[in-house]
Amino acid sequence: MAEPRLFALPLGTDFPKALVAGLIERMRDHPPEAMARVRLYVNSGRMQRRVREEFDRHGARLLPRIRLVTDLGRDPLAGTEPAVPPLRRRLELARLVDGLSHSLPDFAPGRGHFDLADSLATLLAEMQHEGVTPEALERLDIAETHAEHWRRSLAFIRIVTRYFERDALPDPDGRQRRIVEHLVRQWQDAPPADPVIIAGSTGSRGATSLLMQAVAGLKNGYVVLPGFDFSMPAAVWNSLCSGAFPAEDHPQYRFAALMQALDLGPGQVTPWLAAPEPSARRNALISLALRPAPVTDQWMQEGRSLRDLPGATQDLTLIEAPDPRQEALAIALVLREAAETGTEAALITPDRMLARRVTAALDRWGILPDDSAGEPLSLTAAGRFLRHVAGAMGRRLTLEQLLVLLKHPLTATGSALRGPHLRFTRELELHLRRHGPAFPDAASLQAWAARSDEQARHDWVDWLGACIDMAMPAEKAPLSACIETHMALAGSLAAGPGGSVGASELWAREPGQEALRVFQDLIREAPAGGDYSPAQYTDLVQGLLRAGQVRAASAGRSGILILGTLEARVLSADLVVLAGLNEGVWPAMPAPDPWLSRRMRLESGLLLPERQIGLSAHDFQRGIAAPRVVLSRARLMARQPRGATRMPKPCLPAG
Repeated sequence: MAEPRLFALPLGTDFPKALVAGLIERMRDHPPEAMARVRLYVNSGRMQRRVREEFDRHGARLLPRIRLVTDLGRDPLAGTEPAVPPLRRRLELARLVDGLSHSLPDFAPGRGHFDLADSLATLLAEMQHEGVTPEALERLDIAETHAEHWRRSLAFIRIVTRYFERDALPDPDGRQRRIVEHLVRQWQDAPPADPVIIAGSTGSRGATSLLMQAVAGLKNGYVVLPGFDFSMPAAVWNSLCSGAFPAEDHPQYRFAALMQALDLGPGQVTPWLAAPEPSARRNALISLALRPAPVTDQWMQEGRSLRDLPGATQDLTLIEAPDPRQEALAIALVLREAAETGTEAALITPDRMLARRVTAALDRWGILPDDSAGEPLSLTAAGRFLRHVAGAMGRRLTLEQLLVLLKHPLTATGSALRGPHLRFTRELELHLRRHGPAFPDAASLQAWAARSDEQARHDWVDWLGACIDMAMPAEKAPLSACIETHMALAGSLAAGPGGSVGASELWAREPGQEALRVFQDLIREAPAGGDYSPAQYTDLVQGLLRAGQVRAASAGRSGILILGTLEARVLSADLVVLAGLNEGVWPAMPAPDPWLSRRMRLESGLLLPERQIGLSAHDFQRGIAAPRVVLSRARLMARQPRGATRMPKPCLPAG
């Protein structure tokens, strides 16, 4: 009998640890050098590091060639150019969207050109990953089944047609697809003699799924799925891919789609490691609770067969806090107890605001957690400063905008006159609030300085007046000129009167260095950007800074981790806190798609919006299988109106 092509590890398993143990067991009867010929593809850098650490724990030995699946897109291939940087592609699309939006001014009102271009670039990447061509969209029957809005959206979507032409430079996602397709054809002609393993991926993207199917068909191919639900009945597996719309919001749907593509059933998925399933009773309970909505009546039948529910939920704790602040404080107390008892604990949440609140609460007790996600660049001191400076360009400065810039902690840090700067700022604020004007300019500042003979005050006003004049560029200018003005203005404000930007704190430490890297990339790709108005340039800068992340070089050493859902997929901790379990947070609501309706996506072969919900549900299903779990949610979210927070009583049957 042929060896099964699909393997899996159950929920609650330390995936990197079990993966390495199973691989060593399979290579036990081979010579030591055989391990070095194994090609092992994993799905994230954190997984790659964990796998190497696990090999180190098994002693000195030759290691397999461990690569990321995304590294394939950078492999050399004859006739295929290197991928175009994503920022350049987004700038090109923004330029095209700007030109087309003049003929369709009422399409997606309220969204900036770069925002629309970013969304269009995401669609382009998805089409390339899933192997969907523009012709598939043109063949959709829009006249009968879709609104006029979707007809007009195709006018924008036709912009990406040029990037599917043979002589077009490839995007990273398009190049990844080409490399995978080339590799699949190569394996069909000459299958590799040594083992090829893909581990840890759910196959949620088209190119990755195609690679997994090819590896599963090899004689020496192994696909190891993470967090597989071995307790789910075959009838439920079959229902996930049936019906008018597939159940993409189910945590196990991606595995069901992969099995359907390989013409395999759940009984043909073999455990990668012969070991008892951890938390088997809890996994069965959670599996039943996460059944698709149309079959939740199965709770009534199958729920009776569940045994020892108190034992299954013994190490589960639920926190229902009145509001997010109280939720963060309760979580911090749980993590503090873990730190004091030496328990390795992890907070998993997609809510970055909640994570920041927990970190602030832990700081009161001197506990520094290891936050893998870091801090959004736009919320750091450097990010805020650069956003404020961009917002001041090309328009008359209001009093509030001027004071925000002057009071920022990075302003005038390159000068020895930081103290006088703060004093002059305070005196100027009192004067302007009492006497005006509402829009200060260089002339009004000179009139204020003329009331004093202090030379330092005159020098300070000359510096500030020059900055205000610098902030008034042309109404529309090339992107390179906008960046030059922005950098010069930010540098002048950070330098202060008589100072230098090099001595300031603008580009210092991790946030400043990351911000400098973002702007260096923008300067390099600026020729593809065209002309920008001040408002458009502000939107561009804010979008780039929001996308950046800054992680402190000095990680915490308290054994307390704060992880996003992606990083938590390789987690191994004694105590896991799953926080932010509110609708719209975990799972997050699908982002609105300005281009294609749900039906159009299904008919063209693109992913449905429920895909992200399914991935979030799988992250939850894997996290709740930990040895000890604390679930937390806030009954009243910050964006909800204040009012009664009492939960409604359930309707119980009479008698």
